[in-house]
Amino acid sequence: MRLPNSRSIRIEKQKIVEYLLNPTHRYGASKARFFAQFGFGLDNWEILAEALRDHARKSHAVLRMDTPFGPRFAVDGVLETPSGERPRVRSVWQMDVGETSARLITVYPLEVEHD
Repeated sequence: MRLPNSRSIRIEKQKIVEYLLNPTHRYGASKARFFAQFGFGLDNWEILAEALRDHARKSHAVLRMDTPFGPRFAVDGVLETPSGERPRVRSVWQMDVGETSARLITVYPLEVEHD
């Protein structure tokens, strides 16, 4: 299944700048280190936002969970990066009650599969 209305998803600047790319955030610091190793940083936060939009449009939603705030979707797939590497990540999106497009909740790396 695809993320509903993926052409109109919302990614708030503060979600990227104050959380995902913030090396001092209590929960986001490890994510900031992860993204930094692939060339993402605060000075080019828009590139991460666009890469996440692309990820959400091209990848499949592997999980849907209904919450009191609206349905949440987990989207697994590769993330195009400035370094050219393509790590696998899971992005989580929520379609708030009364909204027609989902907003980004979080992103984290997926485990690398080993043979």
